[in-house]
Amino acid sequence: MTHNLIPAVEYALQCPTCRTRLDRNSNVKLSCSSCKSVFTSNATGTFDLRIQKPKKVSIAFQIPFPCNRKDIPYSEDLPQNPRPQVDFGAIPVPHHLSGELMTHFPKASEKGALMLDLGCGNTVHRQVCEHAGFTYVGVDYESPEAPFLADAHALPFQDESFEFLLSIAVLEHIQFPFVAIREAQRVLKPGGIFIGTVAFLEPFHSNSFYHHSRIGTLNTLLYGGFEIAHIAASTSWTVFTAQADMSGHTLFPRFPKFLSRNIILLPDRMSRVWRKMGLLLNDRIIKKRWADVTSGAFYFIARKPR
Repeated sequence: MTHNLIPAVEYALQCPTCRTRLDRNSNVKLSCSSCKSVFTSNATGTFDLRIQKPKKVSIAFQIPFPCNRKDIPYSEDLPQNPRPQVDFGAIPVPHHLSGELMTHFPKASEKGALMLDLGCGNTVHRQVCEHAGFTYVGVDYESPEAPFLADAHALPFQDESFEFLLSIAVLEHIQFPFVAIREAQRVLKPGGIFIGTVAFLEPFHSNSFYHHSRIGTLNTLLYGGFEIAHIAASTSWTVFTAQADMSGHTLFPRFPKFLSRNIILLPDRMSRVWRKMGLLLNDRIIKKRWADVTSGAFYFIARKPR
């Protein structure tokens, strides 16, 4: 796919190092008049906007930092939005985007409104985001299929450029998530929606740095200055299914995949049966926080304050 640099996206670009607006020298070159950095694109139009030299970033923490678990209602799985803004029934939706998550997707406020897919990979989310009316902007640190290569710690975009931010299974791969969450908040418009997932009990994979529990997700989002609507465990993607799908070959090397998968999933099935029995008996011990200690990942729906 060839990526075209449309005017609205070009206007939003800034130097990731010094935050000066970038000048377009040609179809394949952007430059910064302040720090003299030059950014080029490849044959498909992917611009490499990763920082080219070390950059110092200062952040501060308040100790103790307010992170009240009661700030959000507890839910075992993400509830559906009873009034979804977009109907995705007519298009294929990537399998890792649950039906519940899709009901929370916003609709673009106007034609051409920009959204950012942070950690976009091969732009698998492009169709659903464009179906919602957005102009799609995707960034990834290394995927050659991304429209832009960029570092989440230093995003190459002006303040308040996007009204929707999507981040699927990305935060666990970021070396300094508190820096990145502030960047995400910076580039989002006031009132903008931030939707995503973050790994919890998934295996280590692709240089994952910090997997997030429910309160870890809450803490990171609150530090970023977000208002949180939902943080919910995935009850279908448990620690057992994650291990079976992602590391069965490591736990049982040279074992047939269907056998290793069923061995790993056995305690998951037994736990679900036992839990259902406990629920029938109204056993509060069995009901309590089951999802929080078995989930492979958490969903989150947040908003930048107006």
